[in-house]
Amino acid sequence: MKETAKGKLNYKQTILTGFGFLATSIAWAIYDPYITKILKKFLTESHIVTEWSAKLANVSFLARFISSQGESAFVGGKFTLVPLFIGVIMTFDNIFGVIFQPLFGKISDQCHSRLGKRRPFILIGAPISAVLFALIPWMPSLPAVMVCIILFVFVMSLWRSPVVALMPDLTPPDLRSDGNAVINLMGGIGAAVGMGAGTVVTVLCAKAAGVETKALDEFLTFPYVFLTGAVVMVVGMLALLFFVKEKDSRLLSADLLADRDAAARKAAEQKAKAEERAARKGMKLTKAERFSLGMMLLGLFFLFCGVNAITTFFSLFAEEILHRETAGAARLILILFLCSALAALPSGKLGQKFGRKKTILAGLVMFLGAFLVFFGVFLGAIHAQGFTVSSYIALNAATPGAAEINSILGTLNVLIYPVLILAGFANMMITVNTLPLVLEIGGLSRVGTFTGYYYTATFSAQIASPIVYGFFRMFSGSYISLFYYSPIAFALALLVILFVRHGEAIPERVIREAKLAED
Repeated sequence: MKETAKGKLNYKQTILTGFGFLATSIAWAIYDPYITKILKKFLTESHIVTEWSAKLANVSFLARFISSQGESAFVGGKFTLVPLFIGVIMTFDNIFGVIFQPLFGKISDQCHSRLGKRRPFILIGAPISAVLFALIPWMPSLPAVMVCIILFVFVMSLWRSPVVALMPDLTPPDLRSDGNAVINLMGGIGAAVGMGAGTVVTVLCAKAAGVETKALDEFLTFPYVFLTGAVVMVVGMLALLFFVKEKDSRLLSADLLADRDAAARKAAEQKAKAEERAARKGMKLTKAERFSLGMMLLGLFFLFCGVNAITTFFSLFAEEILHRETAGAARLILILFLCSALAALPSGKLGQKFGRKKTILAGLVMFLGAFLVFFGVFLGAIHAQGFTVSSYIALNAATPGAAEINSILGTLNVLIYPVLILAGFANMMITVNTLPLVLEIGGLSRVGTFTGYYYTATFSAQIASPIVYGFFRMFSGSYISLFYYSPIAFALALLVILFVRHGEAIPERVIREAKLAED
């Protein structure tokens, strides 16, 4: 990437690079809400699921655990395993990410092609992902849907690490926080487009059919929603491939390859690869660097456990504690996302000016402060009315319109806005600076590998957190337990990240001077 004389980020080039992340973000924004509806339809019609539900109807623990995930374990008075199966299937993308993203990130580090290290994976993976994505709503049966889903999440894991690694490849180390801020902003735009695609498609289909949107069978719109996501994925991939130039990563130059016969070329390439492998073996992390990496990845695991619980269960918390309907809860979450988007570029600047670790820790302190303020006011309000937490939850469920309840709700529904604004800014202060910190520990030649490590930590958290929080919810009896679970996770993240001693950016000037000294 070209750099200005003052060492400023090339925003145009970084935005173009961000189209790859935008392409993946729109897919996942559509995938999560729509796949659950498709699976629910096919699983409900499955005779096998019906039979197993009948066999396990007397296992009370299963019903309680399914209910803790925010789903009813009973439909028409009969116990069903459908929500449990949906929950398991929806973890496939995270499981595949944990297994395959570090692998393909490492393979991309060692990729030698005319197109570079990362672009071959994008060129192959993005179009196949788009086709599989568009096919999902057309599948006629549960087995066919499952085949499409499994292939889709596998192929997405093939190019996800390489496309994220492209930005740090092309960005000087001391500007990676700024670059990651732009990439996250592009991802946020993709997610917003994905979340809005369903509404736009539904309106257009209703107009085309001459009916009101409420009268339209939403399953008829699904193919067009998925097609929209697939088209944007392809457009994003093309924008990246055409306008972002990656260096030829072949070990021998094109001129040297052309001057040799086939046997000589093969021998030269094998020798160069052997020398590269030997050089990689000599680039092992020191004991202190390994410790810092372990602490950072553990901190990421705890951090994403806390964030995942909020994003997954917030609508249920808003319904139970704030008496907000789904649409109202969605608007609150939108505030969180908008504040995160607004904080992206300033968070990159903060990481560059004050250091990545300090900015991450400040974000964690803000997260904890937001939770503690809300929970402290909540406790003060209910105690002023003579309630304990358990007695308030019981009365809230039994007589939601009681005067005491309305008084407390008024306070909480006002307080939630500044809390979400603060949490949005805190979230981006952390998110923008964690990946560059991890990559800095790995060094310039292992960006893909360490991008994979980053996603291993975050995806592991997204697999574990719904299960662990499910038990919290099951034994606490209320979604107010989010205010126990997430602060504990954030406090653990803060504690372990304090032990990280590596990962700050080395200024580009220092790198250039070191190279000149070597020459």
